[in-house]
Amino acid sequence: MKVKVLIADKFPERYIQELKDYELEVIYLPKLGENDLPQAAKEVDILVVRSTNVTSEAIENSIRLNLIIRAGAGVNNINISAANKKGIYVANCPGMNSIAVAELAIGLMISLDRRIPDNVIDFRNGKWNKGEYSKAEGLYGKTLGIIGVGNIGKEVAKRAVALGMNVYGKDISRIEGVAIKDFSEMDQLLPLCDIVTLHLPATPQTKGLFNKKLFGFMKPNSFLINTARADLIDQEALLEAIKEKNIRVAMDVIKNEPEEKSANIKSPLQSIPNIYITHHIGASTEQAQNAVASETIRIIKDFVSSGIIAHWVNRSKISDAHYQLVVKHYDKPGVLASIMSIIRDRQINIEEIENIIFDGGVVACCTMKLKSEVTTEMIKLMNENPDVLSVSHIAI
Repeated sequence: MKVKVLIADKFPERYIQELKDYELEVIYLPKLGENDLPQAAKEVDILVVRSTNVTSEAIENSIRLNLIIRAGAGVNNINISAANKKGIYVANCPGMNSIAVAELAIGLMISLDRRIPDNVIDFRNGKWNKGEYSKAEGLYGKTLGIIGVGNIGKEVAKRAVALGMNVYGKDISRIEGVAIKDFSEMDQLLPLCDIVTLHLPATPQTKGLFNKKLFGFMKPNSFLINTARADLIDQEALLEAIKEKNIRVAMDVIKNEPEEKSANIKSPLQSIPNIYITHHIGASTEQAQNAVASETIRIIKDFVSSGIIAHWVNRSKISDAHYQLVVKHYDKPGVLASIMSIIRDRQINIEEIENIIFDGGVVACCTMKLKSEVTTEMIKLMNENPDVLSVSHIAI
């Protein structure tokens, strides 16, 4: 039976053909919405999405689904919790669209400064207003604060430096295995900035990050750019800051944006002159889409050929394992089964396991990470197997 791949968003044709040439069955339905997925993805092995929401219903309704790939960086449109419960891998394509989003962020800064959209609207309405639109200050020498210095933030920094801007960054502090978001210095950074640009993921820690308190730190007449996630900004606080501090805003993401690629829209942001909105197009350049598509194909091929999951995002980073057992053994059937039988009889859970074969295929080394400690008696039983060469056990 061929592996079935459902691509539920727009995808370059040449990469679809590459999957077909790899002898995979490809179902290409770029206009699917989240309500269509539960039925459409029911009997596929691999699901590829860009902006389409993958709900718990779509995941729970699936029979064969084994891998969901977000053809982009963020995975907030995929119900990770539901995927975890069914053991479905979730992968993404980080960094592939960084340049495209950075280019848009810089374009929005220039647009705010030179009021390019207003120029165009007035011209189309038959109005010439050079006197008004000649009042821009320019970006050279301005101070830019980049909130989130990941792949995209770094690309923004390169371009801002080339424009002669003074660039400051506030990154997310990271401790291995622990997600800690540190925004403690924003009161020092924001008052320095003429322009602030957001490049953070949407998480419980970042939701509503730019609230009344943080807007209070921003300079009057400063710019705010958001090409990341709508949830980063408290909309009521934003509207208040625009009114009280004349902050000007450009965003590529808004709350309750239509899922469809073409639709009517009503938003409280439409009537506010200080706000420019683009249509969630940050990653939508041909260069970026080709890079993302190429990486998606690589992930699929690696998975089908070897079971390796590149950019596996829902792999546990924190394990309950406290002990490590290393068994060197002859590579014969039944050796590991006997070891695991001893572990099972003592009700010890194996959290992770890796068995590596030495060159020549005679001896292997199996490393197991265990939740509980094995006893001296258990190690003695393991060593009684004539095909076991050595057993070592340490706390980790």
